[in-house]
Amino acid sequence: MVENKRQENGLIMFEDREVRRVMYNDEWHFSVVDVVAVLTESINPTDYLKKLRKRDLELGNYIGTNCPQVEMLTSTGKKRKTLAGNTKNILRIIQSIPSKKAEPFKLWLAKVGYERIQEIENPELAQKRIREIYRAKGYSEEWIEKRIHGIAVRDELTSEWQKRGVKQGKEYAILTAEISKATFGVTPKQHKDLKGLEKKNQNLRDHMTNMELILNMLGEASTTNIAKAKDAKGFTENKDAAKQGGEVAGIARTELEKRTKKQVVSKENYLIEPEKKKLCKVRSKGLKILKEF
Repeated sequence: MVENKRQENGLIMFEDREVRRVMYNDEWHFSVVDVVAVLTESINPTDYLKKLRKRDLELGNYIGTNCPQVEMLTSTGKKRKTLAGNTKNILRIIQSIPSKKAEPFKLWLAKVGYERIQEIENPELAQKRIREIYRAKGYSEEWIEKRIHGIAVRDELTSEWQKRGVKQGKEYAILTAEISKATFGVTPKQHKDLKGLEKKNQNLRDHMTNMELILNMLGEASTTNIAKAKDAKGFTENKDAAKQGGEVAGIARTELEKRTKKQVVSKENYLIEPEKKKLCKVRSKGLKILKEF
């Protein structure tokens, strides 16, 4: 059984099939329709699930009561509300689907869940797994250390925003854009476009150079410290702190550019070769492919 996990994209693999998952209420929730697709190999798992719920009213009521609608990425890179279940929910659904893959899937599901329990009890394991993912992609140890540290800086910033009354989602995105504009002179969307990142699930930070990561950390760490020093409350005050925090990193960037005669914001990315070839092919046709997820 192949278990090539892609945690960074919210995707994991069972054999050769993708299963979407998200962290919801502090536990993994899996796309119900993806699980149905794996077990049944149906060409239309959504329709199969609808018929299954009608045929098995007990299961239908169970899913309706226990499985929430959670945002997940679609194959087109857009977020949509998707029926999702935790490990217990998925095990219940498996019972109602005759499949030769039921037992292997149960074992796989137990392993995935156990890894999450381990990570909660020992956060160092989560960092270890992240490092393994980046090493497998060919990133240097120097880059990986900066990326891991950047995750910690970002977590500290978002925790501070949460405590200060900033709402997750749109407000976080606006404040992040303010930091980026002041740090790099471009928004995250413009930065992604420059690097040729066309998919929404291509994380900008995973394609930053070492220096971009350093300045990004400086902007976010400065924002955290300024918000604390000013005791910023709510969206408006934290937006001002975000601009000031980004300006600290922006000053460092412009000074570095003056002394090195080289722009920090770079087109460099870490796309794998097939993606790079596709990008070059589309660009050669003069088509606009740079769009946002």
